[in-house]
Amino acid sequence: MAMSILFVGGTGQISYPCVERAVAQGHEVSVYNRGKRGGALPAGVTSIIGELGGPDYADLAKARYDVVCQFIAFTPDQVARDIEVFSGHCGQYVFISSASVYEKPASHYVITEQTPAINPYWPYSQAKIACEDLLKGTQNLDWTIVRPSHTVRTGLPIMMGDADIMARRMLDGEPTIVAGDGHTPWTLTRSVDFAVPFVGLFGKPAALNEIFHITNDRAHIWDDIQKAIARLLGVEAKIVHVPTDTLIRYNPEWVGPLVGDKAWTAIFDNSKVKSVAGDFTCAQSLDDILAEPIMHLKQRLATHRPPKGDFDALVDRICQAQSALG
Repeated sequence: MAMSILFVGGTGQISYPCVERAVAQGHEVSVYNRGKRGGALPAGVTSIIGELGGPDYADLAKARYDVVCQFIAFTPDQVARDIEVFSGHCGQYVFISSASVYEKPASHYVITEQTPAINPYWPYSQAKIACEDLLKGTQNLDWTIVRPSHTVRTGLPIMMGDADIMARRMLDGEPTIVAGDGHTPWTLTRSVDFAVPFVGLFGKPAALNEIFHITNDRAHIWDDIQKAIARLLGVEAKIVHVPTDTLIRYNPEWVGPLVGDKAWTAIFDNSKVKSVAGDFTCAQSLDDILAEPIMHLKQRLATHRPPKGDFDALVDRICQAQSALG
């Protein structure tokens, strides 16, 4: 059955393929954002220009959408406003959280939705947890919380820092860093694969007031991910393994993305979302997973090659110090 769907965001790394999928499924789709990202929306999508905190935002409630998908709220005050705006005025409010909210380290190596949401290391994840808690306390808004893990479309998967600079370093034959020994399993999901079960949750009574993560069922170790990126760029990866504790002493800002996320094993059980949205499959090979990010990287490098700067100097310093240990 066709539904009226509002995407708040809709042109981002994850949300754009979800818009495409919703249109392909016959839904009536509107997108609300600042209209500043390039690229055309799929045919038939209604574009509404505005700011998340703007004075006209509350007018969205008048349309009484069947589903509202919130992709660009990251703080509790933003979600609190959504609760005020959409309570009683939409059929299902879908909040995009993050799989980084799960406890670090997880008490079991396979993560389910029953894994506690406790992340003392990353303010980003803590804010998402606070947003989730607000929704759980609502009385007049049927919500669904969706937790993506590392989902790729335009950006390359690296452990910390600027991905385009790391790719440029690979192309220049310079070393890049992997935290730990490089054998930690990590799950990568293509945005186009994520979109299928995500849209499959729309309008499902069993999805209301429930939490789901949506990820690939297959994980790859970090060394293999970095080697595959280099191979697809036509070069060989020169990986330097550095303990996570050492890295965050060089740059304390890496505590969140490393200790709060990528330094830990990430393997997920997707049974819950499959039971509601239906079975789905994701690309398994790294060549398939990385094909679109590599394409986008090459397009960016054709017009702008990141210059050397402070990040390069820091990476060089760390690599030299670690390599000196023998």
